[in-house]
Amino acid sequence: MNTNATKGTAVVTGASSGIGKVYARRLASRGHDLVLVARNKARLEELAGELVRETGRKVEVLPADLGNPADVARLVARVTDDAAISLLVNNAGVGTEGPVLGAEAARIDAMVQVNVVALSQLSVAAVNAFAARGGGTLINIASVVALMPENLLGAYSATKAYVLNLTQSLQNEFKDRPELRIQAVLPGLTRTEFFENSGLDFSHLPAEVFMAVDELVDGALAGLDLGEAITIPSLPDAGEWDGLAAARMALWPRLSLAHPAARYGLAVPA
Repeated sequence: MNTNATKGTAVVTGASSGIGKVYARRLASRGHDLVLVARNKARLEELAGELVRETGRKVEVLPADLGNPADVARLVARVTDDAAISLLVNNAGVGTEGPVLGAEAARIDAMVQVNVVALSQLSVAAVNAFAARGGGTLINIASVVALMPENLLGAYSATKAYVLNLTQSLQNEFKDRPELRIQAVLPGLTRTEFFENSGLDFSHLPAEVFMAVDELVDGALAGLDLGEAITIPSLPDAGEWDGLAAARMALWPRLSLAHPAARYGLAVPA
């Protein structure tokens, strides 16, 4: 049993299965106490018991539905008020199956509530709390579909693009505060329950495009340790991401000008 001093408390949302569950295991093994957040209380309690036995860390179960604004507010208050919290993994997320055409608007709204609204409120609470405490780590789980909306029907990719953009904006705002670590993780296809729960079927895709969830989290944490702001665990050459980011920034001087581009053939006022 590990009796070393804690590295602080880590809050992990969506901790009952998949990526969140592995993050909980890895962070406990790294010396963090935990607050496990998800809807499934029984699963959380089972995981908590295992982690206490295996690591000796303090593990608290906090059942919550991040699609419920009251539950989100309760978790925001905990992140804000608990000085022991030094790390937040915003992992909870949901998806909707199929195209927007014919989709139920309520299902998309529910997805946005979890993937965008709850994550935003928790991210803002975390960075403000960590800034006041003199340090902390925010990890937001986005997705590679944030970069490839053409490869997935529906609004899910848009929610993950929001996660990426919000995280990058926070990184820029706090770039002169190195004690605050802010990371976006962009998983590709990962072997979890997510697809079944979302009604998505990728059984036609080859096995080599799916990453085991343990490897995904280990890669993401290795990226955090290396100081990566954006971690894409399956991308062989990080320079490719750097090139994409540089090309995007190179557009900036021409994105806001006084007149429409010449290709539109419009007369420019004298």
